[in-house]
Amino acid sequence: MREKKSDPIPLLLIVAGAVLFLPFLGRVHLFDWDEINFAECAREMVTAKQYLLVTLNYLPFWEKPPLFIWMQALSMKLFGIGDYAARLPNALCGIVTLLMLYHAGKSIVDRSFGIFWVLAYAGSILPFFYFKSGIIDPWFNLFIFSSIYFFVVYKLKQDKVMPGRALKWLLLSAAFLGFATLTKGPVAILIFSLTALVYNFVAKGKRQYNLGHIGIFFVVLTLTGCSWFITEIATGHENIIIEFIQYQIRLFKTDDAGHGGPFYYHFIVLLFGCFPASVLAIQGMVIKKGSDGKLIETSRWMAILFWVVIILFSIVKTKIIHYSSLCYYPLSFFAAFALYQIKLKQSDWKKWLTAAIMSIGILIGSAMVLMPVAGMNTAWIIKSGILKDPFAADNLLADVHWSYTYCLIGLFFTAGIIIAPLLFRRGLFSAGIITLFGTTIISTYAMLFFFVPKIEQYTQQAAVEFYEGLQGKNVYVATLGYKSYAQYYYARTQPGQNVSDSLTGRLLDGKTDKQAYFSCKVDVAADYKKDHPLIKELYRKNGFVFFLREPDAN
Repeated sequence: MREKKSDPIPLLLIVAGAVLFLPFLGRVHLFDWDEINFAECAREMVTAKQYLLVTLNYLPFWEKPPLFIWMQALSMKLFGIGDYAARLPNALCGIVTLLMLYHAGKSIVDRSFGIFWVLAYAGSILPFFYFKSGIIDPWFNLFIFSSIYFFVVYKLKQDKVMPGRALKWLLLSAAFLGFATLTKGPVAILIFSLTALVYNFVAKGKRQYNLGHIGIFFVVLTLTGCSWFITEIATGHENIIIEFIQYQIRLFKTDDAGHGGPFYYHFIVLLFGCFPASVLAIQGMVIKKGSDGKLIETSRWMAILFWVVIILFSIVKTKIIHYSSLCYYPLSFFAAFALYQIKLKQSDWKKWLTAAIMSIGILIGSAMVLMPVAGMNTAWIIKSGILKDPFAADNLLADVHWSYTYCLIGLFFTAGIIIAPLLFRRGLFSAGIITLFGTTIISTYAMLFFFVPKIEQYTQQAAVEFYEGLQGKNVYVATLGYKSYAQYYYARTQPGQNVSDSLTGRLLDGKTDKQAYFSCKVDVAADYKKDHPLIKELYRKNGFVFFLREPDAN
């Protein structure tokens, strides 16, 4: 028998993923709200040694299930409480995602398709960026995609009358859907169910399902996805589940926390955020009739998944950029297919592709160039009166060093995006694909390294530094007039230091047994000073004003 040659690509992907995603995770502080929200829940788990009950400000937190928070808590136990540990789970998710995409692409078509899928995903702006973050969505998206992919494999093998081999893929599908539910809640089941229902409608009911298998699917899904919910009810915390369900309903119906937006919001986010895969995907969505059956079947599921997610979250009143991030999988799939067709000369590089990639790329590159220019001219921006918000205007008073050297990042990006389509047009496929995605990866990495720390200096660093200065002190710390989680995480508050909304009011005007520190924004500082004479202004910096309330004399 001939020995099968080992495939070196997975090992190369692990190395590449480690190089791309693991370095510099702690270079910049976590950002309010989402990054700090989940990291604080994990920190409180470690601090209070309470791993079943999710808390925030040491009060029950019902907005998200605990799986991702458990990952962060484990990371903090291993590497210490800090920003690197909080973001490490997503960096590891990035490596796993590259391996999963390559495996899926290779299984559906061949190695080349798997590599194209990896490049289209990792070589687009937001997909790359998310693996350097501490938000919950990368793992949630991977679990949902894996569940759907394994279900597709199950159906393909079942259609070939391979019930024994098919069942294990169904079990994997159910388990990963359960993991997704434990990560972000029943929206995972909603997305999967809508995708399956639409698929069945498109297939005109011709796809038969084994009722026994479906029963097994729901048993596995319940054992994995509902385990934490059942545990909470069994331990007398059913109120948390009720609050969780009510929160999910409110999120669907209302503009939660002011995050509203127009219906087309996510279309714009994906077009620019998932660039350049988003443009290539438009061509890849047109599958030729002669394509392989597995490819047709997978493409049908990917197309349905895309439209289900983008329509669902376009209907949802709350508009947050990462709500449509699950679309990165089908978009990168169709981008990979477009590249695959071009490589096999089954399709040409269209003129409109050149125009679209250049146009969008120049817009994004111009924004990259203008950012340092704006940073060097903050005094003019403030003086011009463009910014009507006093807090935003004071943010720009931060002492942030910019130079024209940083414009090179945007110029590099623009040049690469212009050159890549020209290489494709000349038939230089390998050079074109390396230039296109290499440009995006390098530019995104450079922006994360150079630009994001400067953005933080404007937006939150003054407040974070204030909170960090309170670490280890037995004091109260709270915000006035705005919502934040940074005061809990960066002051490293302990049980007994938590400040509820009602306690904040008492600390301002009533009795207090220890020092209370407050942060507010400059536009409301005067009102707080006037209405609460017991607080003393310490200093103000970059739009924030910090106060101290001394404890009452014994």
